[in-house]
Amino acid sequence: MKKILLVDDHADIRRLIRMTLEFEDYEIHEAADGESALRIAREVRPDFLLTDVMMPGAVDGLELCRRIKADPELRSIHVMVVSARGQARDREAGHLAGADTYLVKPFSPLQLIDSLSQLWLAE
Repeated sequence: MKKILLVDDHADIRRLIRMTLEFEDYEIHEAADGESALRIAREVRPDFLLTDVMMPGAVDGLELCRRIKADPELRSIHVMVVSARGQARDREAGHLAGADTYLVKPFSPLQLIDSLSQLWLAE
């Protein structure tokens, strides 16, 4: 079973993603900010990390991605940025931070599942 860490400061968004994925073969963990996500990532060692960009605190989604990819013990985690910021420069910033893929909100449940499946197959 693959492990996913959902990172978003909005509980409703986390709940929506959880409901989308609960019928798939995933163990789902959640964090409301980047600092908590780093702690949980070190404990749980998820296969996938789905993160929003805009979050409160010192560690936003892009910084979270940079830290995950810079950590030798965590860099194998597949990072998907899930953000309402969908302009070309936003996507580029995500990829420069190390994101494996970028999904723009709003998205369909099928888009989310398909994006995760593509990352899973890329392993």
